[in-house]
This record gives sequence, structure tokens and C-alpha cells, in this order.
Amino acid sequence: MSVQAITTFFMFHGQAEEAMKFYTSIFDRSEIKQIMHHENGQVLHAIFTLKDQTFMCIDNTNGDYHAFTPAISLFVDCDTEEEVDRVFEQLSADGQILMPLGQYPFSEKFGWVQDHFGLSWQIHLPKR
Repeated sequence: MSVQAITTFFMFHGQAEEAMKFYTSIFDRSEIKQIMHHENGQVLHAIFTLKDQTFMCIDNTNGDYHAFTPAISLFVDCDTEEEVDRVFEQLSADGQILMPLGQYPFSEKFGWVQDHFGLSWQIHLPKR
């Protein structure tokens, strides 16, 4: 097993810890590994995993706002149709559906959402 050499790093605006808790509650084999806080309680640096994939995040404290965009998304392979349905439903709650769940030539079941934190997710059930 190789070590992950490139890690996705998210910059939130005061919602990093809330986002990590939300994401780790949705995906199996997920956990918050480490959180360091600023004195004001915002996240200085954190490491978490989703489906055994490592991610990092911080809360932006410099006052600049940098929005997430669907131009970059997280593509999630699911193991079952039930997982696709559950993950899609949870991520789209209070978010925006960019492409509804459906069967497509490239996928048994697929949907694309932008969650309420602004992150974009492609949820996919591979054709068997």
C-alpha cells in the first residue's frame, strides 16, 4: 500500500470543524484525525479521512473570501445504490443539485451536488 502523496486541502470560513463533522458522519471509514485551533476557536489546521482518503482543512482568518466552485469536485465511487441515495440526499440537503440522480451511459447511478458549505460532489455507482 502506497502513501498518499497529494492531499486535497480545503479553506473554510469559520465552518471547518462543522464541515469535517458533517462529512465524517456521511461516509464509512471516515474520521477526524487531528485538529489544532487558533485562540479564537477557529481551525488552524486539521486532518480528516473520508472513505480512507486523507484531506486537510483550515478556517481562513485573513478576511479574504475564496468561494468553492463546481469547477473542482470530489468524485465518490459508492459500493451500493443505497449508499448513492443516502450520500446524495445528505450532501444535497440545504445545498444545490447540479445534476439529478439518474442512470447515465457512464454510470449505473450518478448525481452531482454542491453542499451547503459550497463543496461540489459527484456521487457515482460504477456499472458492474
